[in-house]
Amino acid sequence: MDQVVEPKSQTSSQDTQILKSVCRSCHGGCGTLLHVKDDVLVKVEGDPDSPFNQGRLCPIGNAAKEMVYHPDRLKYPMRRKGERGSGDWQRISWDDALDEIAEKLTQTKNEYGAEAVHLGTGTGRHHIRWVSRFAYSFGSPNWSEPGFAQCFHPRVNACTQTMGDLPVSDFLSDITAEVICFWGHQPLNSGPDGETRFNARDGLKASSKTIVVDPRETYLAKKADLWLQLRPGTDDALALAMIHVIIEEELQDKEFVDNYTHGYDELAVRVKDMTPEWAEEITWVPADKIREAARMLATIKPALMEWGVALEQTPNCIQTVRAVAIIPSITGNIDVPGGWVMGMHGLGPVPSNIDNLSEEQNAKRLGFEHFKMLCGEGAALPAAHIPTVLQAMRTGEPYPVKAFLIFGNNTLTTYGNSKLVYESLINLDFIVNADLFMTPTAELADIVLPAAFWPEINEVAGLPTIAGNVICANQQAIRTYECKSDEEIFSELARRLNLDVGTETPEEVYELQMAAGGTGLTFEDLKKVGFYEVPMKYRKYETDGFKTPTGKLELYSVRFEEMGYDPLPFYSEPPESPVSQPEMAKHYPLILTTGGRIPFFFNSEGRQIDSCRKGAREPIAEIHPTTAAKHSITDGDWMWIENSRGKIRQRAKLTEGIDPRVINTEFGWWFPEDPAPEYGVWKSNANVLTSVEPPFDPQMGTYQLRALLCKVSKVSEAEI
Repeated sequence: MDQVVEPKSQTSSQDTQILKSVCRSCHGGCGTLLHVKDDVLVKVEGDPDSPFNQGRLCPIGNAAKEMVYHPDRLKYPMRRKGERGSGDWQRISWDDALDEIAEKLTQTKNEYGAEAVHLGTGTGRHHIRWVSRFAYSFGSPNWSEPGFAQCFHPRVNACTQTMGDLPVSDFLSDITAEVICFWGHQPLNSGPDGETRFNARDGLKASSKTIVVDPRETYLAKKADLWLQLRPGTDDALALAMIHVIIEEELQDKEFVDNYTHGYDELAVRVKDMTPEWAEEITWVPADKIREAARMLATIKPALMEWGVALEQTPNCIQTVRAVAIIPSITGNIDVPGGWVMGMHGLGPVPSNIDNLSEEQNAKRLGFEHFKMLCGEGAALPAAHIPTVLQAMRTGEPYPVKAFLIFGNNTLTTYGNSKLVYESLINLDFIVNADLFMTPTAELADIVLPAAFWPEINEVAGLPTIAGNVICANQQAIRTYECKSDEEIFSELARRLNLDVGTETPEEVYELQMAAGGTGLTFEDLKKVGFYEVPMKYRKYETDGFKTPTGKLELYSVRFEEMGYDPLPFYSEPPESPVSQPEMAKHYPLILTTGGRIPFFFNSEGRQIDSCRKGAREPIAEIHPTTAAKHSITDGDWMWIENSRGKIRQRAKLTEGIDPRVINTEFGWWFPEDPAPEYGVWKSNANVLTSVEPPFDPQMGTYQLRALLCKVSKVSEAEI
């Protein structure tokens, strides 16, 4: 182990204690310095020593102190007094809250089985692995997080099957990428999982060439050497055509392909007829631009693929991810400085306790029979299929789900088809919601618990997520009101339920993770230094191979074939599009894309925070001036966006940076300033328009959040 250097200073001249920590306002992991005096958090600033942000913080990170001390924070446990959604609450003690939860869970388990209790969480926060851990410790195979089928984990699971690990962007190397392709990602507005917006910004400045794949002319697209403005939902066709060019023109890295990949010849046959001209008709991207992009990524070294969630929000997401991942794979940009690298895994995982489930109980996971890469053998961490869970809540099929424990997730804004979600939740016997603030979802609960924010908790994080190249300590600096960390809640509940596993304190689990990582550091050691960067080794495959059945990077996936899935990527038209649904398109002629990140918020969180809200007071929908003129919509007008599932309004932003056939809506909107219990959740919430109906991705069960159909109209003064 390299020598650990103590931080220069832990106190200031005014006896203010300074703690090194890591920002978890999103799941990016920027290093922070927490200034504490007399048990009060007086300042939060970026840690200049952090390899992720070098002292910088985004608007969300800069608002951390404001969020900690916001007067609307949930301050103590509460029990609902009136009808569900009545907004009538009474304060109770933690003992009463935990005892009541334990009693209800025991009753549900005894009457319906542990599988009737479902656990839910939001995307990627510090406690996410503890949610599944508690479910498995309790005996339920059912837990979910929206991203497991819609964001990030399709990439995790597809790459694990393809190359034995999840590759991450090598932003920390002294060698920077010469060309970066930003595909379906806005990293300057969001910084997930240790690949922060600051790393991406620095990489952008250092690179010689950039390619952007996006339906919208984002800031990155304006700066790009090549912008591929594709039709939403056709990323798979674009990637396959680029692979065709690389193979047809023999631009592959021959030494890597010949020695370290499996199935190149089969791949060549698959893409033989998938020419740029074929893809142009599907994607709207000119064939010459497709060829130019493929040649750039194949001939300029090192090349980096910087990808995002847009790839994972249509029902062919796994094969789309596979197609995009093959581009850096056959061009020799795997595990090289400045390219995609396999992680050093310096931190062990949170023990999942999935072994606590019998084989029979594990098979009860909702979706287990159908979606093997989400719910079964092909998943790094199996999760339940959300549409099937919602069905079980509403109908009792295939068996009843009666209780829902929600930790850090505003379900009515972040699950697809919000109205169907509401119908599902309202049918439950028991709901618990732990969060920072009261939300439209929390208003449906029976028990609401005040969760601690990241400056109020201890945690250990290996970043980038999965890779674990940098081990970071999150330190509890203060604790406000009666808040508890989610991890503490799970441990205390496990003990009250007298569970056989899952009763350890969070700190005991952190020590287990540290020991499993092999750095020689304890969690207490790590807290003193803030973070530890594991020395990187490149081209590990030369000695270790790839952790796949063939020991090679599998362009033709043996594991896919064994699970009954196509071992090669293919193109599939989105199920709701002008091509697949021409009759529907007569009524809803525009293509709707959603989910573009807003730099001032993390998903649906932060709408209460004044400093963040100043940057985005109202939801914005992008529309081309030609389309707007057809509907008498001018810039700044409230605009209806409508489809077969619902109708929302957002402010129109006229821009020529979007195709006249496409509308882009912002995601995550609700209005804490509006009256309880709904807080305006139905006014501008993009998930009112999205779908959780089949067809689903056959491997992951992914439902369609993008490339849907819609129409627009101007909101009249009377309607406002």
